[in-house]
Amino acid sequence: MAMSTAMPPLPRAMLIDMDDTILSAYGRPEIAWNTIAEEFADELAPLPPQQVATAVLAFARNFWANAEAAWRMKLGEARRLTVRGGFAALAADGHRALSDDLADRLANRFTTYREEAIFVFPGAHDAIDSFKARGVKLALVTNGAADMQRAKVERFELTHRFDHIQIEGEHGFGKPEERAYLHAMEALGVTAKDTWMIGDNLEWEVVTPQRLGIFSIWIDVHGDGLPEGSAVKPDRIIRSLTELVPDQP
Repeated sequence: MAMSTAMPPLPRAMLIDMDDTILSAYGRPEIAWNTIAEEFADELAPLPPQQVATAVLAFARNFWANAEAAWRMKLGEARRLTVRGGFAALAADGHRALSDDLADRLANRFTTYREEAIFVFPGAHDAIDSFKARGVKLALVTNGAADMQRAKVERFELTHRFDHIQIEGEHGFGKPEERAYLHAMEALGVTAKDTWMIGDNLEWEVVTPQRLGIFSIWIDVHGDGLPEGSAVKPDRIIRSLTELVPDQP
């Protein structure tokens, strides 16, 4: 009987990212910043909320493009710093000076808003359960602070779904350090040729894993496609973990 070639067989192991792979967490920050700026419109006047949101987002993107890994452990502080930076850029352009107190309140509200807005992508739990039921060894590999990330793991019922949970803040290392992937594979008792890595960050979930010989799957939830001029070539691109579930048991 002819075998279908549409879906490759599942690997022995998967390393799966959490934020914006299993959970809708940090994607589309421009929507979040615009929403928060609108909430503070009266205090930002006469500056239009959208202009403030744009300035903060520009500063934040530049900050995170160059930030040391340690800042991932201090998200709240980083956000206060980036809002103050956005405010300073507006003042430097001749606009009204906005206070540090207002910056901090805006940043803290953004953090709360983000936490409130997180949800599990439709079908993600079922997909993970399906992989587990088929004997795939599973590791959750996530960057970020120990307390914040562990709280999400528990809040969204991920603890029992994985054989190994690896949080940057608990282990002292994270993606894209090679040992983050090597440690997870060692914990599962597998090698690179038996392993898939799945996640939304091209550097963390494709570039380094591919260098180690791991089959690397980029999740493009919004269907935006690879960034223009990107030299990165994921082994596969999906929009949902559900696409990896085989049609037949």
